[in-house]
Amino acid sequence: MRGREGDCCVVVVGAGAAGALTASHLVTGLSSRYRVALVDPSPTTGRGPAYSTTDERHLLNVPASGMSAFPRDPEHFFRWVRAHHDPETQPQDFVPRRVYGDYVAGLLTTAAEYPGNARLERRHESVLGVDRRGDRFVVRLSDGQSIVARAVVLATGSRPGTAWVPEGLTSSPRLVSDPWTEELPDGDLLLVGTGLTMVDLAISADRPGRTLHSVSRHDLVPGVHRLPTTPSVPPPPGITRIGTLDELHAAVTAHVAHTVEETGDWRAAIDGLRPVTAQLWQGLGEDDKRQFLTEHSRAWGVLRHRMPPVTAARLEQVTAAGRLVRHTGTLADARELADGVEVTLTDGQRLVVGGVVNCTGPVDTIAADPLLAALARTGLVRPGPSGLGIDTADDGRVLGVLPTALPLYAIGTLRRGNLFETTAMPEIREQAYDVARAVVRALHGETRRRPTDAYGLTLTTGRRAAEAYNEAFGRLLRLQDGVEEGLEAAVAIDPDFAQAQAALALLGHEWGATGSWRDALASAHSAAAERDLDDREVSFLDAVTTRLRSDEATGAAALLRHIRLFPRDALAVSVAVPTVAFGGLTSGRQTADLVEGLGRSYGDDWWYAGQLAFVRQDQERWSEAEDLASYALAVEPGSGHAAHARAHVFYETGEHTAGLSWLDEWIRTQGPQANHRSHFSWHAALHELMQGDVEAVRRRYERELAPPLVTGSRALVDSGALLWRCRVTDTWTDDLPSEAVCGSAPAGWLISPPTPFAAMHAALSLAAEGDDIGLAALRTTSLAHADPTFRDVVAPVCRALQAVVEGEYDAAARQLESLLPRAGVLGGSAAQREVLEDTLVYALARSGHGDRAAEVLDRRLDRRPSPLDVRRRDVIRGGRRSSQIV
Repeated sequence: MRGREGDCCVVVVGAGAAGALTASHLVTGLSSRYRVALVDPSPTTGRGPAYSTTDERHLLNVPASGMSAFPRDPEHFFRWVRAHHDPETQPQDFVPRRVYGDYVAGLLTTAAEYPGNARLERRHESVLGVDRRGDRFVVRLSDGQSIVARAVVLATGSRPGTAWVPEGLTSSPRLVSDPWTEELPDGDLLLVGTGLTMVDLAISADRPGRTLHSVSRHDLVPGVHRLPTTPSVPPPPGITRIGTLDELHAAVTAHVAHTVEETGDWRAAIDGLRPVTAQLWQGLGEDDKRQFLTEHSRAWGVLRHRMPPVTAARLEQVTAAGRLVRHTGTLADARELADGVEVTLTDGQRLVVGGVVNCTGPVDTIAADPLLAALARTGLVRPGPSGLGIDTADDGRVLGVLPTALPLYAIGTLRRGNLFETTAMPEIREQAYDVARAVVRALHGETRRRPTDAYGLTLTTGRRAAEAYNEAFGRLLRLQDGVEEGLEAAVAIDPDFAQAQAALALLGHEWGATGSWRDALASAHSAAAERDLDDREVSFLDAVTTRLRSDEATGAAALLRHIRLFPRDALAVSVAVPTVAFGGLTSGRQTADLVEGLGRSYGDDWWYAGQLAFVRQDQERWSEAEDLASYALAVEPGSGHAAHARAHVFYETGEHTAGLSWLDEWIRTQGPQANHRSHFSWHAALHELMQGDVEAVRRRYERELAPPLVTGSRALVDSGALLWRCRVTDTWTDDLPSEAVCGSAPAGWLISPPTPFAAMHAALSLAAEGDDIGLAALRTTSLAHADPTFRDVVAPVCRALQAVVEGEYDAAARQLESLLPRAGVLGGSAAQREVLEDTLVYALARSGHGDRAAEVLDRRLDRRPSPLDVRRRDVIRGGRRSSQIV
């Protein structure tokens, strides 16, 4: 038995990819006073059955871009492949599995060679048992020695199952129980099972003069990847709350059918389910789980675990040549002959083959693994749900008789009973990282978990400060007031709360708060020097620092990179995505790509559903947007993002009566807490305007939108824009109360606004005031701006509005007709930019081009009903003076 050195040891049982990755993280996360023992009898490290093959035709079934070993660096493997294997590799390429084995083994070697890291010890032995001795473990090895360990990680994987083997074949040398470690016999072969293992073996064993037979109950082979890949489509909201298998099957079937209708690709639907697969599995009762395993799991595997296109083409060649014959059924009997084995299938067919090869895949039961069976007898492990693997907590801690303070963890296929999907690299790398981090913290004395935010991200602070932070964070997610005040309360409790200080700095900068974001940023860095921050907290602070201390493009790129590494950092996402606050670091297609790409991380979370709903309405996918928004509001009635998306759906579909009724109720019940509440009042006023209820618009303006009730940027974006829209639709013909709006604008915005979107609304407010001099000044600064959108779009908008103010309607119409196709670059929503189209109609009608004005309204009415637009069009076509339009 090892002496004191063993007191600082961590044992990882299993040296396949899962075990090697975990060991790599442990080696880099622990200091040199620790050692990490990686124990496995295999002569190789980091390969296991999946990556031990040397056949170059055996390819990964995931493109290179999706196989990084590091969840926080998604492109790591792709870069490694280009540097160490093939510099011409593209992200969508499927590289040989052997190459991935080289990659994983190399990561561990590099980690072990770095000075100051924990020492790595590779033991080529089997583990016979693990015993508890006080607060230590004793790991017994097959060579008679033992290792005393402070933590143990089980990464043993699963063994191939042979329960199907007929009695006449059990002891025959012509049975290949494990095709990855045993030689294949000569002659024809029967491959039992038709999954990915069969596919690889059929390709490598194929040769002239040999016939390969395959047999399985359903004769289903894996589906094929499609290139280029179709972006995943999130499942319908609320799917994780379905409680029965029949209901879940119906929901998934409908999801696939809808996705095929929308994209033409079923793969996008299956990939969209991946983020919530564990939740779906955990939501089923035990009987439903067993029924799924019996009736549906094979069909799921065929869709979920797919072949690369080149592999599918090779398999088709073998089949077309007649060298692969597929059978449906099972192996009923076998009789060994002098030169082979005679097998009988359940359909009565008899075949004489040189060998029978086990391609059925692993068996995920405790009884199939001698080590797990031994641990179960002592109570250290117990069977997982439905008898699959071993039972674990959400963080991978093994559930049994051990107290929670003793770090015994499991990773990979051992967790199948709890997670179901736990064999692919995206799941393995997350588990390896999380388990290693949990072990490191346990060894460093952190037996109590640090507090977390709503999405499970670590908060390095105490409980009270974390509660104050999460209260503020919840308000941010709901788009409510009091976010900064809540963060200030958190740092008052704990001045060294780096995450809260960094959040104050970021939000203060983005929102133009009166407090000093520089002081908050300095406090965040001082706190970071005193605390051992989580890597996500470090990344967030680095991104915030770059955002606040560099130019716009560099700062935006830093924050977006942080989101790619930590997609569940919803605070960072809230800043990046344009909202009611019309900020954000992305727009248009960029925003859609960002939000849609987060589906895997958030599943059917209510906040994410609200964000996705706004993207869907922007894409004019009204029904989907309504479903998502309604779901989010059902879970969280105060969700401002969902309410905003739903308001747009009502407007864009012409549901003005229903939209106004719903908005009024939401404003009454949720509005008092809502941030940017004036924007919801603006939406309600739009419905009143579209119905031609002029007096209702005026009353709402005075009650909810007139300064000083609304000040700052919202005075321009909501109040000023509404007044100008009332002017150009001839619904407010007397003097507009616009002087107070311009007087409430943020300092400098009327001449030097910060964004094209703000500039458009500054111009609209100046036009409402009739300030042609102010419009000319804004146009001058826009023409001199470094941003081409200011020069090419904002400046013409100013010129057109100046022409309207000065009564030069024909010039205004010509200018507006030329710039409207480019107006999208101004940002904001289509509903906000529509005021420019209304201005065009106004200018055309007054310049004698009523037919063209009516055509504009006709096109809009084809898209969306509006009583106001019908009356405007009819008046214009009737030849009456536009001043009579009501």
